Amino acid sequence: MNKRTSASARVLAVTALVIAFIVAIVAIGGALGGSDSNGSGSGKHGSKHAHKTHRKHVPATYEIEYGDTLISIAHHTGVPVRTIEELNPEIDPQILVAGEELKLR
Repeated sequence: MNKRTSASARVLAVTALVIAFIVAIVAIGGALGGSDSNGSGSGKHGSKHAHKTHRKHVPATYEIEYGDTLISIAHHTGVPVRTIEELNPEIDPQILVAGEELKLR
């Protein structure tokens, strides 16, 4: 019985250590990625404000470049893929042609 208890305790200790490590990584990631421009931390209001500020500088159009995808364009411009698709129903998302213009707003 003693060996079985010892093995269970080791497994439990390793599991607790792994969980603690994951929690620490998530906490550090949240602290690094969640602060807004004035460093006030990651609250609902801070991230919402940062998103609104970014949307003001979105150009009206985007010229497709070789190798672009809707996802890469969305990351580059800050406009969601769904919005790009809704504004450009004639565009086939699988076949983007370099030089074509996409509406972004």
